[in-house]
Amino acid sequence: MIKVENLFYSYTKDSKYAVDDVNFEVAKGEAFGFLGPSGAGKSTTQGILTGLLPMQDGLAEVAGYNMKNPSRKMFNKLGVSFEQSNVYGKLTALENLEFYRKLFDVETIEPNVLLEIVGLSHVANKKASTFSKGMKHRLTFARSMLNKPELWFLDEPTTGLDPAIANQIKDVIKEKSKEGSTIFLTTHNMFIADELCDRVGFIIDGVLKLIDSPRNLKLKYGQKLVDIEYKDGNEIKKDSFSLIKEEERLKLNHIINNYEIELMHTKEATLEEIFIKVTGRGLV
Repeated sequence: MIKVENLFYSYTKDSKYAVDDVNFEVAKGEAFGFLGPSGAGKSTTQGILTGLLPMQDGLAEVAGYNMKNPSRKMFNKLGVSFEQSNVYGKLTALENLEFYRKLFDVETIEPNVLLEIVGLSHVANKKASTFSKGMKHRLTFARSMLNKPELWFLDEPTTGLDPAIANQIKDVIKEKSKEGSTIFLTTHNMFIADELCDRVGFIIDGVLKLIDSPRNLKLKYGQKLVDIEYKDGNEIKKDSFSLIKEEERLKLNHIINNYEIELMHTKEATLEEIFIKVTGRGLV
């Protein structure tokens, strides 16, 4: 669904690149995470792929269309949910969706259904100008689903949402992914990416450092540890053992066989820890 080769982009039209020789592909039905801190090149890449920014150098194909000359028909296949909500404040939630559905040449989902999905049905007839930042974000998210997109661009989809609503949004994304939608997720939230994405790419200073599945990254860069708490007489002891080293595995087995275990859990590296290890940079 997406093919990018030797993509460059400079806002200053010189050698200071916001996107610097980026290459990747996203297969149909795949959930792909584009991860990095603010200013890394995530939004610039998404802007090029959605037609908001003009092509400069390189190749970008989206849903079978060359982004050097994008066709209007392409936008019938795309859904875009921006981090910065851009709804019409003078229109109600329902009117916003009714307006946007008229822009498509394909079958759309009933606006009331979408408002129910994102938990805004109770304010369907209220003007968007009265909404909180989180409510506007949900309305933008609902709008991105209007045309049943084959390719869904999501920019920080859970930003500014309370945990319950964020979980609801994540469930919607998971369901659409199961139904076969291709998802391009830009975020600096590694926990969201770990939960939702089949593969992730780490980008920093416009350079795409690596691409792999969250599982493979954890196996390659993470430590395999077990944290354990156990009773030794009347004393509670805590320890941590590596599952890689034979000597420590034997110690762990000894404790399990000879002491009363209070707590035990495996410990793996998070995507954020791996990102820092790979790039040498944090996510802020």
